[in-house]
Amino acid sequence: MISWPDPGTRVTVRYRRPAGSIPPLTDAVGHLVAVGPRVRLQTKTGAIVEFAADDAVALRVLTDTPIRTSAIRALEHVAASARGGGERAWLDGWLLRAGDDISLTRNSAVPLELSARLSSVPAIVDWYEQRGRDPWLAIPDRLLVLPPGVADVAAERVLVRDLAANPPIPNDTAPHDAEHAAVADAPDGIRWVGLSVSGLTDESAARRCEAALATGARRGATRGFVEVAENDTVAAGLAQRLGFRLHHGRRYFDPRRRGWDSV
Repeated sequence: MISWPDPGTRVTVRYRRPAGSIPPLTDAVGHLVAVGPRVRLQTKTGAIVEFAADDAVALRVLTDTPIRTSAIRALEHVAASARGGGERAWLDGWLLRAGDDISLTRNSAVPLELSARLSSVPAIVDWYEQRGRDPWLAIPDRLLVLPPGVADVAAERVLVRDLAANPPIPNDTAPHDAEHAAVADAPDGIRWVGLSVSGLTDESAARRCEAALATGARRGATRGFVEVAENDTVAAGLAQRLGFRLHHGRRYFDPRRRGWDSV
């Protein structure tokens, strides 16, 4: 049985092709996006290769510029600050958010500080229940060791790209397109611009996103990020065409489900 590394790891995998294929095996090289019954791997061109985990026959971890845990934590700080509205509170290194909509990103607790521990989960559940809300935990890759066997209810990928200095803003975009850019500074000093690609399906979507990124760059941002739901293939494809690459993943959990009662 293959022992899979963390998502985001660069690997080469040899796996079986469908019955009758010639050759019967093939290789894929790239960064792991998801591991489960189905494995998803992102190649250097941005393409997603998917195959059954049981079809993998060999795995080798490749050297790569690693994504440091501190870099994941810093970008999560930025992503959290980019979402305004609603009530917020700090509890033992966790940022608790009760937003004015129903999205998980604005209504979940995320462990942003080094002091965050799973022992705070009961208090987090109590905080949300006092407000008549369902408690959700947003756990980015590698920030916490999770209890064995817990299942997520949703997953996202956080993708990033570098920005050019003073890029031109496409002249066929509307002013509000260029202004749709959330700029924030990370604790490590990097200025980011975040934008949403979910729901953008028309032909002008890429240029509207480029306008937002260009506006962010003119405000001093040197890197951009997007957050894409794991099952949103349209948004993922747009992000990849714009040059975004996987930085880390984020999973959402219901701490009232089985497995969390041992925390």
